[in-house]
Amino acid sequence: MPQLDTSTWTITIVSTLLTLFIIMQLKISTYLYYPSPQPMTTKTTKSLVPWETKWTKIYSPLSLPLQ
Repeated sequence: MPQLDTSTWTITIVSTLLTLFIIMQLKISTYLYYPSPQPMTTKTTKSLVPWETKWTKIYSPLSLPLQ
């Protein structure tokens, strides 16, 4: 039974790893990184309505006194 020649295994493994590394680098380099979002300042409009200027309370039916 002939013996398996393992002399080329080292170069095969190294070249495979190098090829995979290059392929992954090319894939990552084509990925588009978006810049981080900046907060926008929004203008608030102040409307003068009566219920905004005074405190109001909403009564639930269960909290009303019994009649």
